[in-house]
Amino acid sequence: MTKTCFAKGLAMTLVAMTFTGSVAADLPTAAQSDPVTLGWMVGSPPPPDKTIRFADGSFYKFPQSRWTLSHWREIFPTRNVSRGEVPVSALPRGKAADLDGLTFTPMGSDKTMTWVESLGANYTDAIVVLHRGQVVYEKYFPILPADRQHIAFSVTKSFMGTLGAMLVAEGRLDPNAIVTRYIPELAGSGFGDATVQQVLDMTTAIDYSEDYADPNSSFLPYARAAGMMPLPPDYTGPTSIYEYVRGIAKSGTHGTEFHYRSPNTDVLGWLIARVTGKSPDAVLQERIWSQLGAEGDAYMALDRTGTAMAAGGFNTRLRDLARFGEMIRRGGKFNGRQIVPAAVIEGIRNGASREAFAFGGYKTLPGWSYHNQWWISHDDHGAFMARGIHGQAIFIDPKAEMVIARYASHPKAGNMNLDPTSLPAYRAVADYLLGSGR
Repeated sequence: MTKTCFAKGLAMTLVAMTFTGSVAADLPTAAQSDPVTLGWMVGSPPPPDKTIRFADGSFYKFPQSRWTLSHWREIFPTRNVSRGEVPVSALPRGKAADLDGLTFTPMGSDKTMTWVESLGANYTDAIVVLHRGQVVYEKYFPILPADRQHIAFSVTKSFMGTLGAMLVAEGRLDPNAIVTRYIPELAGSGFGDATVQQVLDMTTAIDYSEDYADPNSSFLPYARAAGMMPLPPDYTGPTSIYEYVRGIAKSGTHGTEFHYRSPNTDVLGWLIARVTGKSPDAVLQERIWSQLGAEGDAYMALDRTGTAMAAGGFNTRLRDLARFGEMIRRGGKFNGRQIVPAAVIEGIRNGASREAFAFGGYKTLPGWSYHNQWWISHDDHGAFMARGIHGQAIFIDPKAEMVIARYASHPKAGNMNLDPTSLPAYRAVADYLLGSGR
């Protein structure tokens, strides 16, 4: 087999096994695929059959991918995001919630499931539930100790959207301005005549598809350009995030339809960098991470040119992810300071066009909208969330005064594979907390 054929075969294998939903029904369970049990990367050096590499694609094949998601900086270049010098903010422990036996009915099913069963079904690596700012449930599986960072994937987008909305509130970004006012390099691209708000809400009309179930979608070349996948020996395409987004063409009319497309967040990261003069991760450190009283530093994955992966490269400890969620739930106030203006949080919670969102085709999210890189349910609890592939989540329920933060390593990328056993579970916990007289 030639090197070119090998590289193409590797790419297709990665797409088939990880980026898509087309994985076999008889895959190992969460317990059977536990990386600690399987002994990945153990030894000096690890034996060949237990070694995980970037070059051969094993880093993103299941079940090896379960190890990778909590060891991202051992595979990719990263940059530290410091917790700063402020004291660690308390996450006090409240009265423990007896959730393991709590039952709910998954979407599309007539059989109930327990909360603890849902954790296994979703390949949960760690999860924490906060009620009124207190930890009422916390569980770590062997792969993810409390002091280890895990990749948040597209939960990163909600951090970036929050920063973008803050810059809009300060007048440093005009939501109605054309993107090229700030990034003239995008003239002639699909983003050239889109507005800043259309980027924030992913209603840009660009020739790009992020369908994880389609190996012919745009995600594979995007992942290559961003440095998330090996390059074939004869590769001549873009080799950085900014080079890739400059080459995306326009298709349709901006502002009419929501379609989930990660390059929007890369453009947002570029906007943040342009108006602040700092990289997006540096702005995140300055504005949010160093203000939270986080327990530990975080880090951001980078492309080959050192550009932050604004669309999905943030890695944090679980409790610190929950701190961010609790800050958002409290209207931007946390650790004794107003970190994000309350009006910014209120704007996020109000959401955007549900009619535009319907074009996204999310059958598990009827009536939702997407605004400033957050997912808004518009339900009777006012719930909203940040979401990342393979099961990363921050779920905020204002009525129940609840925040759930989860890290996971599900073999299927798309969250539609987890929603049926996640969203009803979250609602069951919210109802339990509301009805328990706590």
